[in-house]
Amino acid sequence: MHKLMKYIRNYKVESVLGPLFKMLEASFELFVPLVMAKIIDVGIRNQDTVYILKMGAVLVLLGVIGLTCSLTAQYFAAKASVGFGSELRNDLFSHINSLSYNEIDKIGTATLITRMTSDINQVQSGLNLALRLLLRSPFIVFGAMIMAFTVNAKAAMVFVVAIPLLCVVVFGIMAVSMPLYKKVQRQLDKVLLATRENLVGARVIRAFNRQEDEIAKFDDANSTLVKFQVFVGKISALMNPITYVIVNLAIILVVWVSGQQVDQGIITQGETVALVNYMSQILVELIKMANLIVSISKALACANRVSSVFDEKTTITDLVSEQARGVDGQPKVRFNHVNFAYQGAKEDSLTDIDFAAKKGQTIGIIGGTGSGKTSLVNLIPRFYEARTGQVLIDGVEAEKYPLEQLRSKVGIVPQRAVLFKGTLRDNMKWGKEDATDEEIYRALEIAQAREFVDTKDHGLELNIDQGGKNLSGGQRQRLTIARALVKQPEILIMDDSASALDFATDAKLRKAIKEGTKDMTVFIVSQRATTIKNADQIIVLDDGRMAGCGTHAELIKSCEVYREICLSQLSKEEVG
Repeated sequence: MHKLMKYIRNYKVESVLGPLFKMLEASFELFVPLVMAKIIDVGIRNQDTVYILKMGAVLVLLGVIGLTCSLTAQYFAAKASVGFGSELRNDLFSHINSLSYNEIDKIGTATLITRMTSDINQVQSGLNLALRLLLRSPFIVFGAMIMAFTVNAKAAMVFVVAIPLLCVVVFGIMAVSMPLYKKVQRQLDKVLLATRENLVGARVIRAFNRQEDEIAKFDDANSTLVKFQVFVGKISALMNPITYVIVNLAIILVVWVSGQQVDQGIITQGETVALVNYMSQILVELIKMANLIVSISKALACANRVSSVFDEKTTITDLVSEQARGVDGQPKVRFNHVNFAYQGAKEDSLTDIDFAAKKGQTIGIIGGTGSGKTSLVNLIPRFYEARTGQVLIDGVEAEKYPLEQLRSKVGIVPQRAVLFKGTLRDNMKWGKEDATDEEIYRALEIAQAREFVDTKDHGLELNIDQGGKNLSGGQRQRLTIARALVKQPEILIMDDSASALDFATDAKLRKAIKEGTKDMTVFIVSQRATTIKNADQIIVLDDGRMAGCGTHAELIKSCEVYREICLSQLSKEEVG
């Protein structure tokens, strides 16, 4: 939690004024029992109506001042806590965006969503309560004890015994419950993961008629969460009855001790009522403190979870700030005996990858599922870092480019076509913010998307739903290809991005890219032999290793893996 306290720095004034006004409210509240004692001992005893009304007005005044202080404290506490939460959320979002694929894979999307939403909300709520009650409740407890001593020292000794006993109960339960709240939050992650998987994969689940299985799976995760919550709730629930028992026993002792003293004429009936009122104030504040401690326990557990995300440092960092210059005459992309392994993996996903791609060449990458095709192209823009070996762009190691410069050279069409809510024009400008309509239409034409865009009523103002749900799979893929082409990158990576296209459209697309982007080095990752058949160079991957590298004609003769792939998809005449 202390790592996150820096976010309160901009709200130092509010963080001081909030508790200060609460303390003022508490101070006025401590005078109420004394005023009541005067009303009983003077006004009621002497049947002095004027005095009773005068002291009643004092009570109203104390109430109004206390309410004003309370509202003011609430305002400052809310301003500080909301500001704290807002800045923390912004920084966490920025930090998550700075993480490499490795760290995001490791933490998990569902967990990150929980940290951004539920956990930060809990920390914000805990901070709000802490600013309002963390000082006020102890102040009332010990203030009431001190005021009790001013009334009668002998009766006040009951307070001296009761308060430490109550503190032992409250803090003991807190010590037990805090670790349990961490388990609750971890289980909540699992429930959110199950929810996310079901929502994202709803069509697949229904297609395989697995609703009942998924409901049972969710019910199991949710039941476990409920069990944890009930268990920790039972422990926390012990706090109120135990504190009630202790305080009520203390009130009985106060009445008994002070009653004896009233009989002896040592104290008055009003002072006895004041002592009971002070004990009641202690009871109310300890219940508040108990609930506060539960909330703070949750907040601390959530704060540690948020802090753990900040502790994750990206493995992909900008090592240089100056723009790098390529070397003339060098290959556009060069893999020099590259080995790569995912974080935590026991074996390499890519082993001894060695090839060169010249400017303007089309490089086809093919291989079985899990052979490392996507892993290979992800090393070019440094989404992942090579374990050993070098990835060079224009003869310069990728690490020597500032990330912004390196990624500005690369246009990427990922496996999953992702579009964002907004207009078609907005989505196309992700690649180039100042792109003109002419540039966008040219990219759409190359991507074979111009025809269906022209048929739409709104053209570039066509509204795109979140994820592009109002478009077909093929339309989404063509638009993501166009988005990358608008950027006019030096290197274009198409990661199995034409899988939803028919063969005729796929062929037109490849021809248009070849003719319309002659200086662009294109990497085409595909499962289709026809898609990469005419590439200038084809890299065949098998279990993370290069099984072959060359043209289609060369590989048919020299690479058994490639020949088997082609024969499984093409006729002997097409294989050649």
